[in-house]
Amino acid sequence: MFGNAEVRLQPIEPFAVLSVEGKVVNKDAMPKLSDEQLRELMRRMVFTRVWDQRAVNLARQGRLGFYAPVSGQEATMIGSEFALNKDDFILPGYRDIPQLYWHGYPMYQAFLWSKGHIHGGQIPEDVHVLMPQIIIGAQYVQTSGVAMAFKQRGEKRVAITFTGDGGSSQGDFYEAMNFAGVYKLPAIFVVQNNGYAISTPFKKQTNAASIAQKGVAAGVRSIQVDGFDVLAVYQAVHDAAERARNGEGPTLIEAINYRLGPHSMSGDDPTRYRAKDEPSEYDEKEPLVRFRRFLESKGLWTEADENQVIEEAKQAVTDAIKKAESYEKMTVDQLIDAMYEVTPPHLEKQKAEFAKEGK
Repeated sequence: MFGNAEVRLQPIEPFAVLSVEGKVVNKDAMPKLSDEQLRELMRRMVFTRVWDQRAVNLARQGRLGFYAPVSGQEATMIGSEFALNKDDFILPGYRDIPQLYWHGYPMYQAFLWSKGHIHGGQIPEDVHVLMPQIIIGAQYVQTSGVAMAFKQRGEKRVAITFTGDGGSSQGDFYEAMNFAGVYKLPAIFVVQNNGYAISTPFKKQTNAASIAQKGVAAGVRSIQVDGFDVLAVYQAVHDAAERARNGEGPTLIEAINYRLGPHSMSGDDPTRYRAKDEPSEYDEKEPLVRFRRFLESKGLWTEADENQVIEEAKQAVTDAIKKAESYEKMTVDQLIDAMYEVTPPHLEKQKAEFAKEGK
């Protein structure tokens, strides 16, 4: 008999630097960032929020294909990328377009990717990212592979990946961390726990008290971070990257987030599975409000600064969608040929059939 021992660990206290009011509550963990770097973090979060709002409208107009809103999760996305070197490698999930953009991937190509155009996936050679992974959690296994390559080559580079809380229920999630733990790979696994795997609340996905605890069995350093706090996210990823570069192995970071909008623009209606007043609980916590208060208290951000970034973001989105829509639509031939170096006979036959039909 094994008895009835309770094995469920207690919840982990999230790591934070700023309070909800934007005050420093953890001076020892305050990142060593200049005033200009602090302002740049805010600029990027405001820019990303405006971009997201515009992209949601573009999706509603039918001018984009698949799109997953990011509002509410900017601190995790912006803070994590800001802590990386440009030669570090990002392996994103489908919601993680902002990280790619701030790592150098052009916005117009992100729009083309959303529309299913081949050029969206033709990543510039000096941009170290993969395309967003649609298969839930599959990018975790790929990250261990990329990190293994860095270790084998003796390169001081880090591979970082992102998924949502639902992704932590996939087998790939555990396999990737186990592999990375065994070989002490320079990998960072980020889980953006926004409370729902599409419509399934976290408490119905797992009996674990937190996702951070899931890395313990794999021997992976695991922490939970206040994902609304851009400074906490930055510092957590910065420390994880330094450990990775020094050969100390991987880190799992669970960032507590909340997505303000739907899971995606493909028919999800969050009012069907959320309490009516639930989003309002996060108005005071959300990342832009918190960091704005912090910067204003230091005299580093004004309404004029914010309005300037808003206009900059609107123009950038307008220019990017115009450029994306200027590309010729793909043909069936292009779609088939893009998949193979040598097209298999059965697909050549299909191409011929489509050609007869004028497609």
